[in-house]
Amino acid sequence: IEREGKWCILFALRWMGDPAVGKTALAQIFRSDGAQFQKNYTLTTGVDLVVKTVPVPDTADSVELFILDSAGKELFSEMLDKLWESPSVLCLVYDVTNEQSFTNCSKWLEKARSQIPGITLCAGGNKTDLAGRRAVESAQARAWALSQGLECFETSVKEMINYEAPFHSLAKQFHHLYQEKLEVFQALV
Repeated sequence: IEREGKWCILFALRWMGDPAVGKTALAQIFRSDGAQFQKNYTLTTGVDLVVKTVPVPDTADSVELFILDSAGKELFSEMLDKLWESPSVLCLVYDVTNEQSFTNCSKWLEKARSQIPGITLCAGGNKTDLAGRRAVESAQARAWALSQGLECFETSVKEMINYEAPFHSLAKQFHHLYQEKLEVFQALV
């Protein structure tokens, strides 16, 4: 859509990851520009839709993110798969203090790639503020992400460190893919 002479591209971002890794906290802190960190969360049992416009660096364009924050429990995840079969981009989220949540990213990734071939993905480790309890080393996560062709980020929502990085990266990647498809379409016309 066009707004004030600039293009705004809409796309859906879906989180995937185990319960309690910080998916909702990431969405909420991003929506509030770092102004809102809730210390107490209840497990998400449905879907929360967060909408935010992000300018794409080095362009006059922006992307409007529709962030679909859904439950991490397998029971809810399976029910919610029907709500959006093809998100534009996906971010795997794990807790750096919980090795099992990182290990399960392989399962989430396999599920995503089987359901949506060619989807743009990234991986994000949250809760880096809990350094004394760290179970997943940065180098280990980066190596895994690289082997899977993913960009990898570490964040601390509580300390508001690097929480925007996954969103901006995915927005830029999506914008690039959108531009490529637009050029192909324009060449056909």
